[in-house]
Amino acid sequence: MKIIKVNLRERSYNIIVGNNIISKLGRHLKRMRVGSDAYVITNPLVKNKCGSALQETLKKSGFKLKFKLVADTEKSKSIENLSSVIRDLANFDKKRKVFVIAFGGGVVGDLAGFVASIYKRGVPLVQIPTTLLAQVDSAIGGKTAVDLKEGKNLVGTFYQPRLVLSDTTLLKSLSRRQLSCGMAEVIKYAVIKDRELFAYLEKHYKDVLALEPAALEYVISRCSRIKAEIVSRDEKEKKGLRTILNFGHTIGHAIEAAAGYTKYNHAEAVALGMIAALKISQEAGLLNNAVLEKILSLIAKSGLPVRIKGISAQAIINAHYRDKKFSGRKNMFVLLEGIGRTKIAQDVPLHLIKQAVNYANNRRELPSF
Repeated sequence: MKIIKVNLRERSYNIIVGNNIISKLGRHLKRMRVGSDAYVITNPLVKNKCGSALQETLKKSGFKLKFKLVADTEKSKSIENLSSVIRDLANFDKKRKVFVIAFGGGVVGDLAGFVASIYKRGVPLVQIPTTLLAQVDSAIGGKTAVDLKEGKNLVGTFYQPRLVLSDTTLLKSLSRRQLSCGMAEVIKYAVIKDRELFAYLEKHYKDVLALEPAALEYVISRCSRIKAEIVSRDEKEKKGLRTILNFGHTIGHAIEAAAGYTKYNHAEAVALGMIAALKISQEAGLLNNAVLEKILSLIAKSGLPVRIKGISAQAIINAHYRDKKFSGRKNMFVLLEGIGRTKIAQDVPLHLIKQAVNYANNRRELPSF
């Protein structure tokens, strides 16, 4: 078991990573005094496969709980569903001391975090991520959001959890596609910040995808430590340090939006967005072709898409203008100078963006694991 601290003074909290550690959750919650009544936001699959373990540990420690089920799709982050969840929470919260548990992947984490941040101007939040993607990335750092039809994550807050508990045994419920999606974020962390992690992944990506406990704990704790360090130094993305975590997200979000959030899920879109960002980096003279191909190879071997299918380049270009990282009329991209070295670029020329999107649209397929 590894414990990583997110150091934010009075809002500091621990990320606990380990195998079969959900049984210790009740003990942690009692020590933190978060409340007595857990409102658990999750999806039907996670509840069916992992809900009994959570229920057992909470009841054994004297907590009461209610499961609120939401669909495991981006549609759960709609304003309409948000309103429904908050009303349900208000009905549950009668003569209780409630706290919110996000028990699921990125969609559940975003929604539950936003609910916790705005209900009664904020109630305690605990993140128990059940996907590799959420354990290495989205459950950490306090970003919460819901979507508008105009774009993804346009309504949200920064709201830190009181605890993140990443139990690797919960990942056994994942499909191969979901594991590959987690690898997209793992690769992102290695590429932007950690040459040693990238080298490890090149040798051990099959172990991660096979849910080998030691490999999972190494990768999750390594990524968690990177994110904890960045968030501790730049919680609300005011200093530009946290911006590097958006590598692949500018075009990735545009791909999601252009496809109506149906064709590719978030991580697959980010993988394609990383490919576009790598191509922009190469065309801008920052990145050599050998490194680009090495990263593309790892993306493909991890079972992620390396070619955009069924979405026009123009639709992606149009969608990218609505990205929340625009400053006035200037776009913002995280580019790569080498593995572990990034560069923030503003006002990237449109012809380079089009060239990169066309590259991702037309490139050949690579064999996957």
